[in-house]
Amino acid sequence: MGIVGAGPAGLTLGRLLERAGIESVILESRSREYCEHRIRAGVIEQRNVELLREAGAADRLDREGIVHGGIYLQFDGERHHVPLHELTGRSIVIYGQTEIVKDLIAARLESGLPLEFECEVTEVDPERGVIRWQGGELECDVVAGCDGFHGISRASIRGGILSTVERDYPFGWLGILAQVEPSMDELVYNHHERGFALLSLRSPQLSRYYLQVAHDEDLAEWPDERIWEELRRRTALEGWTLHDGPVLEKGVTGMRSFVASPMQQGRLYLAGDAAHIVPPTGAKGLNLALADVRLLADGIANGGLEHYSRDCLRRVWRAEHFSWWMTSMLHRLPGDDPFDLELQRSQLRYVTTSEVAARSLAENYVGLDLV
Repeated sequence: MGIVGAGPAGLTLGRLLERAGIESVILESRSREYCEHRIRAGVIEQRNVELLREAGAADRLDREGIVHGGIYLQFDGERHHVPLHELTGRSIVIYGQTEIVKDLIAARLESGLPLEFECEVTEVDPERGVIRWQGGELECDVVAGCDGFHGISRASIRGGILSTVERDYPFGWLGILAQVEPSMDELVYNHHERGFALLSLRSPQLSRYYLQVAHDEDLAEWPDERIWEELRRRTALEGWTLHDGPVLEKGVTGMRSFVASPMQQGRLYLAGDAAHIVPPTGAKGLNLALADVRLLADGIANGGLEHYSRDCLRRVWRAEHFSWWMTSMLHRLPGDDPFDLELQRSQLRYVTTSEVAARSLAENYVGLDLV
Protein backbone atom coordinates (compact mmCIF):
# COMPACT_ATOMS: atom_id res chain seq x y z
CA MET A 1 0.00 0.00 0.00
CA GLY A 2 1.42 3.38 -1.01
CA ILE A 3 0.14 6.59 0.57
CA VAL A 4 1.01 9.93 -1.01
CA GLY A 5 0.78 12.68 1.61
CA ALA A 6 1.32 12.83 5.37
CA GLY A 7 -1.57 15.04 6.36
CA PRO A 8 -4.33 13.78 8.65
CA ALA A 9 -5.89 11.68 5.86
CA GLY A 10 -2.71 9.83 4.86
CA LEU A 11 -1.47 9.37 8.42
CA THR A 12 -4.84 8.14 9.71
CA LEU A 13 -5.12 5.72 6.82
CA GLY A 14 -1.65 4.39 7.54
CA ARG A 15 -2.54 3.90 11.19
CA LEU A 16 -5.81 2.10 10.41
CA LEU A 17 -4.02 -0.22 7.99
CA GLU A 18 -1.32 -0.90 10.57
CA ARG A 19 -3.99 -1.97 13.06
CA ALA A 20 -5.43 -4.27 10.39
CA GLY A 21 -2.03 -5.84 9.71
CA ILE A 22 -1.60 -4.26 6.26
CA GLU A 23 1.79 -2.80 5.29
CA SER A 24 2.04 0.75 3.94
CA VAL A 25 4.60 3.36 2.93
CA ILE A 26 3.84 7.07 3.39
CA LEU A 27 5.61 9.61 1.16
CA GLU A 28 5.41 13.35 1.96
CA SER A 29 6.91 16.20 -0.09
CA ARG A 30 7.20 18.59 2.87
CA SER A 31 9.40 18.45 5.95
CA ARG A 32 8.23 17.02 9.24
CA GLU A 33 8.47 20.46 10.81
CA TYR A 34 6.20 21.94 8.15
CA CYS A 35 3.60 19.20 8.57
CA GLU A 36 3.57 19.61 12.34
CA HIS A 37 3.13 23.38 12.30
CA ARG A 38 0.42 24.01 9.70
CA ILE A 39 -2.50 25.67 11.51
CA ARG A 40 -5.72 24.15 10.24
CA ALA A 41 -9.17 23.10 11.38
CA GLY A 42 -10.00 22.21 14.94
CA VAL A 43 -13.61 20.93 15.03
CA ILE A 44 -13.86 17.13 15.06
CA GLU A 45 -17.09 15.18 14.73
CA GLN A 46 -17.73 12.61 17.45
CA ARG A 47 -17.59 9.76 14.91
CA ASN A 48 -14.08 10.85 13.91
CA VAL A 49 -12.95 11.08 17.52
CA GLU A 50 -14.08 7.47 17.78
CA LEU A 51 -12.16 6.66 14.58
CA LEU A 52 -8.95 8.10 16.03
CA ARG A 53 -9.53 6.08 19.20
CA GLU A 54 -9.93 2.98 17.05
CA ALA A 55 -6.63 3.87 15.40
CA GLY A 56 -4.94 4.12 18.81
CA ALA A 57 -4.10 7.79 18.26
CA ALA A 58 -6.45 9.61 20.63
CA ASP A 59 -4.74 9.51 24.03
CA ARG A 60 -3.77 13.19 24.02
CA LEU A 61 -6.98 14.17 22.24
CA ASP A 62 -8.99 12.58 25.06
CA ARG A 63 -6.91 14.45 27.65
CA GLU A 64 -6.77 17.85 25.99
CA GLY A 65 -9.70 18.00 23.56
CA ILE A 66 -12.58 20.26 24.58
CA VAL A 67 -16.01 18.68 24.22
CA HIS A 68 -18.77 21.04 23.06
CA GLY A 69 -22.46 20.27 23.11
CA GLY A 70 -23.52 23.25 21.01
CA ILE A 71 -22.68 26.39 19.07
CA TYR A 72 -23.96 29.96 19.11
CA LEU A 73 -25.47 31.98 16.27
CA GLN A 74 -25.27 35.73 16.84
CA PHE A 75 -27.13 38.36 14.79
CA ASP A 76 -28.93 41.66 15.38
CA GLY A 77 -27.21 42.06 18.74
CA GLU A 78 -28.49 38.75 20.13
CA ARG A 79 -26.71 35.44 20.76
CA HIS A 80 -28.70 32.22 20.37
CA HIS A 81 -27.59 28.73 21.45
CA VAL A 82 -28.03 25.71 19.17
CA PRO A 83 -27.85 22.65 21.48
CA LEU A 84 -26.17 20.09 19.22
CA HIS A 85 -26.03 17.29 21.78
CA GLU A 86 -29.57 17.82 22.98
CA LEU A 87 -30.88 17.71 19.41
CA THR A 88 -28.76 14.83 18.08
CA GLY A 89 -27.18 12.95 20.96
CA ARG A 90 -23.75 13.85 19.58
CA SER A 91 -21.12 16.42 20.40
CA ILE A 92 -18.07 17.94 18.74
CA VAL A 93 -14.53 18.12 20.08
CA ILE A 94 -12.16 21.06 19.69
CA TYR A 95 -8.64 19.80 19.05
CA GLY A 96 -6.34 21.30 16.45
CA GLN A 97 -5.59 19.43 13.24
CA THR A 98 -1.95 20.29 13.86
CA GLU A 99 -2.09 18.29 17.08
CA ILE A 100 -3.71 15.32 15.32
CA VAL A 101 -0.86 15.30 12.81
CA LYS A 102 1.74 15.43 15.59
CA ASP A 103 0.08 12.52 17.38
CA LEU A 104 -0.15 10.41 14.22
CA ILE A 105 3.46 11.10 13.18
CA ALA A 106 4.66 10.14 16.66
CA ALA A 107 2.64 6.90 16.53
CA ARG A 108 3.97 6.06 13.06
CA LEU A 109 7.58 6.64 14.06
CA GLU A 110 7.15 4.68 17.26
CA SER A 111 5.93 1.74 15.19
CA GLY A 112 9.01 2.02 13.00
CA LEU A 113 6.96 2.04 9.79
CA PRO A 114 8.07 3.82 6.58
CA LEU A 115 7.34 7.57 6.63
CA GLU A 116 9.49 9.56 4.23
CA PHE A 117 9.52 13.37 4.48
CA GLU A 118 10.87 15.71 1.77
CA CYS A 119 10.13 13.01 -0.80
CA GLU A 120 8.31 14.61 -3.70
CA VAL A 121 6.32 12.18 -5.82
CA THR A 122 6.71 12.98 -9.51
CA GLU A 123 4.40 10.38 -11.05
CA VAL A 124 1.57 8.04 -10.13
CA ASP A 125 0.48 5.32 -12.56
CA PRO A 126 -3.11 4.44 -11.59
CA GLU A 127 -3.33 1.22 -13.60
CA ARG A 128 -0.06 -0.33 -12.44
CA GLY A 129 -0.14 1.21 -8.98
CA VAL A 130 3.35 2.65 -9.41
CA ILE A 131 4.60 5.68 -7.48
CA ARG A 132 7.77 7.38 -8.68
CA TRP A 133 9.96 10.02 -7.08
CA GLN A 134 13.50 11.18 -7.68
CA GLY A 135 15.66 8.17 -6.96
CA GLY A 136 12.88 5.74 -6.20
CA GLU A 137 9.91 3.72 -7.42
CA LEU A 138 7.29 1.69 -5.59
CA GLU A 139 4.70 -0.70 -7.05
CA CYS A 140 1.60 -1.04 -4.86
CA ASP A 141 -1.60 -3.04 -4.73
CA VAL A 142 -3.36 0.20 -3.81
CA VAL A 143 -2.27 3.85 -3.98
CA ALA A 144 -4.00 6.43 -1.78
CA GLY A 145 -3.75 10.01 -3.04
CA CYS A 146 -3.88 12.05 0.16
CA ASP A 147 -1.66 14.88 -1.06
CA GLY A 148 -4.10 17.78 -1.01
CA PHE A 149 -5.61 20.08 -3.60
CA HIS A 150 -2.27 20.91 -5.28
CA GLY A 151 -0.84 17.37 -5.16
CA ILE A 152 -0.06 15.13 -8.10
CA SER A 153 -2.58 12.37 -7.36
CA ARG A 154 -5.71 13.94 -8.80
CA ALA A 155 -3.81 15.04 -11.93
CA SER A 156 -2.74 11.41 -12.42
CA ILE A 157 -6.25 10.21 -13.28
CA ARG A 158 -6.16 9.56 -17.01
CA GLY A 159 -8.38 9.16 -20.03
CA GLY A 160 -10.45 12.29 -19.61
CA ILE A 161 -12.77 10.63 -17.09
CA LEU A 162 -12.19 13.18 -14.32
CA SER A 163 -14.92 15.76 -13.89
CA THR A 164 -14.53 18.80 -11.63
CA VAL A 165 -16.98 21.42 -10.43
CA GLU A 166 -16.12 24.40 -8.28
CA ARG A 167 -17.22 27.72 -6.92
CA ASP A 168 -14.88 30.50 -5.78
CA TYR A 169 -16.17 32.93 -3.18
CA PRO A 170 -15.34 36.65 -3.36
CA PHE A 171 -14.25 36.70 0.28
CA GLY A 172 -11.87 34.93 2.61
CA TRP A 173 -11.12 34.57 6.29
CA LEU A 174 -8.45 36.49 8.16
CA GLY A 175 -7.59 34.13 11.00
CA ILE A 176 -5.55 34.70 14.13
CA LEU A 177 -4.26 32.44 16.87
CA ALA A 178 -4.04 34.49 20.06
CA GLN A 179 -2.55 33.74 23.44
CA VAL A 180 -5.61 34.66 25.44
CA GLU A 181 -8.25 32.73 27.34
CA PRO A 182 -11.39 32.37 25.18
CA SER A 183 -14.10 34.88 26.03
CA MET A 184 -16.91 32.38 25.35
CA ASP A 185 -17.66 28.78 26.27
CA GLU A 186 -18.52 27.52 22.76
CA LEU A 187 -18.02 28.57 19.14
CA VAL A 188 -19.85 31.76 18.13
CA TYR A 189 -20.87 32.34 14.49
CA ASN A 190 -21.55 36.05 13.99
CA HIS A 191 -23.66 37.62 11.25
CA HIS A 192 -22.94 41.37 11.06
CA GLU A 193 -23.43 44.15 8.53
CA ARG A 194 -19.64 44.67 8.45
CA GLY A 195 -19.08 41.00 7.66
CA PHE A 196 -18.92 37.58 9.26
CA ALA A 197 -16.82 36.78 12.35
CA LEU A 198 -16.15 33.49 14.11
CA LEU A 199 -15.01 33.06 17.69
CA SER A 200 -13.37 29.69 18.23
CA LEU A 201 -10.69 28.28 20.51
CA ARG A 202 -7.83 25.83 20.63
CA SER A 203 -7.29 25.37 24.36
CA PRO A 204 -8.12 27.06 27.68
CA GLN A 205 -5.21 29.45 26.92
CA LEU A 206 -5.44 29.83 23.13
CA SER A 207 -8.18 31.46 21.04
CA ARG A 208 -8.75 31.14 17.30
CA TYR A 209 -10.70 34.04 15.76
CA TYR A 210 -11.70 34.87 12.18
CA LEU A 211 -12.93 37.88 10.21
CA GLN A 212 -14.50 37.96 6.77
CA VAL A 213 -12.26 39.96 4.41
CA ALA A 214 -11.68 40.16 0.67
CA HIS A 215 -10.32 36.95 -0.83
CA ASP A 216 -7.11 38.76 -1.81
CA GLU A 217 -6.82 40.93 1.31
CA ASP A 218 -3.37 42.36 2.03
CA LEU A 219 -2.38 41.10 5.48
CA ALA A 220 -0.05 44.07 5.89
CA GLU A 221 -3.15 46.28 6.14
CA TRP A 222 -4.23 44.44 9.28
CA PRO A 223 -2.01 45.23 12.27
CA ASP A 224 -3.04 43.48 15.49
CA GLU A 225 -4.79 46.54 16.91
CA ARG A 226 -7.05 46.82 13.85
CA ILE A 227 -7.93 43.11 14.02
CA TRP A 228 -8.99 43.33 17.67
CA GLU A 229 -10.97 46.52 17.02
CA GLU A 230 -12.86 44.90 14.14
CA LEU A 231 -13.51 41.70 16.10
CA ARG A 232 -15.00 43.74 18.94
CA ARG A 233 -17.23 45.66 16.52
CA ARG A 234 -18.63 42.56 14.85
CA THR A 235 -19.11 40.52 18.03
CA ALA A 236 -20.30 43.26 20.41
CA LEU A 237 -22.95 42.08 22.87
CA GLU A 238 -24.40 43.93 25.83
CA GLY A 239 -22.88 42.68 29.07
CA TRP A 240 -20.13 40.68 27.35
CA THR A 241 -16.49 41.55 26.59
CA LEU A 242 -14.07 40.12 24.05
CA HIS A 243 -10.64 39.97 25.67
CA ASP A 244 -7.54 40.41 23.54
CA GLY A 245 -3.97 39.20 23.86
CA PRO A 246 -0.75 38.59 21.94
CA VAL A 247 -1.35 37.41 18.36
CA LEU A 248 0.87 34.38 17.72
CA GLU A 249 -0.10 33.75 14.10
CA LYS A 250 -2.28 35.31 11.43
CA GLY A 251 -3.09 34.71 7.79
CA VAL A 252 -5.71 35.11 5.07
CA THR A 253 -7.36 32.07 3.51
CA GLY A 254 -9.51 32.23 0.38
CA MET A 255 -12.71 30.19 0.21
CA ARG A 256 -13.87 27.75 -2.43
CA SER A 257 -16.06 24.74 -3.06
CA PHE A 258 -14.56 22.01 -5.25
CA VAL A 259 -15.44 18.39 -6.07
CA ALA A 260 -13.64 15.98 -8.40
CA SER A 261 -15.20 12.72 -9.55
CA PRO A 262 -14.64 9.87 -9.78
CA MET A 263 -12.37 9.54 -6.76
CA GLN A 264 -10.80 6.35 -8.06
CA GLN A 265 -9.15 4.88 -11.15
CA GLY A 266 -7.43 1.52 -11.34
CA ARG A 267 -5.38 1.16 -8.16
CA LEU A 268 -5.51 4.87 -7.29
CA TYR A 269 -7.98 6.24 -4.74
CA LEU A 270 -8.24 9.92 -3.79
CA ALA A 271 -9.01 11.09 -0.26
CA GLY A 272 -9.48 14.43 1.46
CA ASP A 273 -8.50 17.70 -0.22
CA ALA A 274 -7.12 15.83 -3.23
CA ALA A 275 -10.75 15.24 -4.22
CA HIS A 276 -12.83 17.94 -2.54
CA ILE A 277 -12.68 21.33 -0.83
CA VAL A 278 -15.38 22.96 1.28
CA PRO A 279 -15.63 26.47 2.75
CA PRO A 280 -14.61 26.25 6.42
CA THR A 281 -17.93 27.66 7.67
CA GLY A 282 -19.41 24.19 8.16
CA ALA A 283 -16.26 22.69 9.78
CA LYS A 284 -16.28 19.79 7.32
CA GLY A 285 -12.85 19.70 5.61
CA LEU A 286 -10.97 17.57 8.15
CA ASN A 287 -14.05 15.50 8.91
CA LEU A 288 -14.62 14.62 5.25
CA ALA A 289 -10.98 13.55 4.91
CA LEU A 290 -11.27 11.22 7.88
CA ALA A 291 -14.59 9.85 6.57
CA ASP A 292 -12.89 9.08 3.23
CA VAL A 293 -10.04 7.11 4.79
CA ARG A 294 -12.40 5.24 7.10
CA LEU A 295 -14.16 3.90 3.99
CA LEU A 296 -10.87 3.32 2.18
CA ALA A 297 -9.27 1.41 5.06
CA ASP A 298 -12.37 -0.75 5.48
CA GLY A 299 -12.49 -1.45 1.75
CA ILE A 300 -8.82 -2.41 1.61
CA ALA A 301 -9.13 -4.69 4.63
CA ASN A 302 -12.36 -6.34 3.47
CA GLY A 303 -12.05 -6.22 -0.31
CA GLY A 304 -14.86 -3.77 -1.00
CA LEU A 305 -13.46 -0.82 -2.95
CA GLU A 306 -15.72 -1.03 -6.01
CA HIS A 307 -18.11 1.67 -4.78
CA TYR A 308 -15.60 3.80 -2.87
CA SER A 309 -16.09 6.89 -5.04
CA ARG A 310 -19.89 6.64 -5.01
CA ASP A 311 -20.05 6.21 -1.25
CA CYS A 312 -17.61 9.05 -0.53
CA LEU A 313 -19.29 11.48 -2.89
CA ARG A 314 -22.67 10.96 -1.27
CA ARG A 315 -21.27 12.37 1.97
CA VAL A 316 -19.15 14.97 0.17
CA TRP A 317 -22.12 16.56 -1.60
CA ARG A 318 -24.16 16.71 1.60
CA ALA A 319 -21.25 18.49 3.26
CA GLU A 320 -20.79 20.78 0.25
CA HIS A 321 -24.43 21.85 0.47
CA PHE A 322 -24.29 22.40 4.22
CA SER A 323 -21.05 24.39 3.99
CA TRP A 324 -22.46 26.54 1.15
CA TRP A 325 -25.68 27.11 3.14
CA MET A 326 -23.82 28.18 6.30
CA THR A 327 -21.54 30.41 4.22
CA SER A 328 -24.35 32.14 2.33
CA MET A 329 -26.41 32.62 5.49
CA LEU A 330 -23.66 34.22 7.56
CA HIS A 331 -21.38 36.23 5.26
CA ARG A 332 -21.84 39.68 3.79
CA LEU A 333 -22.60 38.98 0.16
CA PRO A 334 -21.33 40.97 -2.85
CA GLY A 335 -23.27 44.13 -3.62
CA ASP A 336 -24.71 44.59 -0.12
CA ASP A 337 -28.18 43.84 -1.50
CA PRO A 338 -30.83 44.68 1.18
CA PHE A 339 -32.95 41.80 -0.11
CA ASP A 340 -30.13 39.31 0.56
CA LEU A 341 -29.61 40.78 4.02
CA GLU A 342 -33.25 40.30 4.96
CA LEU A 343 -33.21 36.74 3.63
CA GLN A 344 -30.22 35.99 5.85
CA ARG A 345 -31.94 37.47 8.89
CA SER A 346 -35.09 35.51 8.15
CA GLN A 347 -33.14 32.27 7.88
CA LEU A 348 -31.26 32.94 11.11
CA ARG A 349 -34.49 33.71 12.95
CA TYR A 350 -36.01 30.50 11.63
CA VAL A 351 -33.04 28.37 12.68
CA THR A 352 -33.01 29.88 16.17
CA THR A 353 -36.76 29.64 16.79
CA SER A 354 -37.76 26.38 15.08
CA GLU A 355 -36.68 23.07 16.60
CA VAL A 356 -37.06 21.42 13.19
CA ALA A 357 -34.67 23.91 11.56
CA ALA A 358 -32.25 23.81 14.49
CA ARG A 359 -32.21 20.01 14.38
CA SER A 360 -31.36 20.05 10.68
CA LEU A 361 -28.41 22.38 11.32
CA ALA A 362 -27.30 20.27 14.29
CA GLU A 363 -27.50 16.96 12.41
CA ASN A 364 -25.38 18.30 9.59
CA TYR A 365 -22.92 20.00 11.92
CA VAL A 366 -22.21 16.90 14.01
CA GLY A 367 -22.17 14.68 10.87
CA LEU A 368 -24.84 12.58 9.22
CA ASP A 369 -24.74 8.79 8.95
CA LEU A 370 -24.82 8.45 5.18
CA VAL A 371 -22.72 5.30 4.64
